[in-house]
Amino acid sequence: MAKLSVAQYGKDNIRVYKVHRNEETGVQDVVEMTVCVLLQGDIETSYTEADNSVVVATDTMKQTTYIMAKQHPVTPPELFGSILASHFVETYKHIHSAQVKIITHRWTRMTVDGKPHPHSFMRDGAETRNVEAVATEGKGIDVRSAIAGLLVLKSTGSAFHGFIRNEYAALQEVNDRILSTEVDCGWKWDTFGSVQDVEAAIPKFDEAWNSAREITMTTFAKDESASVQNTMYKMCEQILAAVPTVNAVDYSLPNKHYFEIDLSWHKGLKNTGKDAEVYEPQSNPNGLIQCTVAR
Repeated sequence: MAKLSVAQYGKDNIRVYKVHRNEETGVQDVVEMTVCVLLQGDIETSYTEADNSVVVATDTMKQTTYIMAKQHPVTPPELFGSILASHFVETYKHIHSAQVKIITHRWTRMTVDGKPHPHSFMRDGAETRNVEAVATEGKGIDVRSAIAGLLVLKSTGSAFHGFIRNEYAALQEVNDRILSTEVDCGWKWDTFGSVQDVEAAIPKFDEAWNSAREITMTTFAKDESASVQNTMYKMCEQILAAVPTVNAVDYSLPNKHYFEIDLSWHKGLKNTGKDAEVYEPQSNPNGLIQCTVAR
């Protein structure tokens, strides 16, 4: 006999833009987000019996997101995600868990005539600040903060050798190579008992994000990397040390490969080994290295 084992539903790709206007200074601040809301609870009959009386319409989720954005601060995103997730659990008694994912897009204030412009911004990269907040009835609020889409490259200072060699291994060992990746780094906070507990932690969220970003880039640049695995582990250790209320750090780092091009066929032109200057960037396949380090 068939039985519904897991069910959740919601609204994805809710686009939200909010502006804060300082009437005294004329300076405006903007935030643009993409939000996803997913609900779980006593909703089985909507699947098994076509009973829509238990359904919070996904359009209602979208409109609620807009209303909450108007009535509450949207920064830091950890707070807004917690407010929105808690709203659904508290408002609908048959909803026992609400997951809110927020992608905050970059808008960096322009500098014009040597001064920060009061209301003009630029998108200076694909990097985003991400948050996932899950409010669960009787448990509290679990929050994961993240950096995503941060593209980094170093032209030297990375090696890879000593790996398993057998009849299947074609890769040559290298003592120096280009290392590039797109950083996806996340950290999980200790569970918060309520939105008020999240509010009390507001200063920690930006501090943690800045620390994680700085640690990631500094370690990436300075580490004489023996492998992506070892470099990412060092990053995790440092973030755990810098943010005591974080209980786990995770990284997902795809290798962005750059291969030497042998040009010796053209008049003996040297472009390999120590003579390599021109490379061919690769799209795929690529290595994908992941880890989670917990206390």
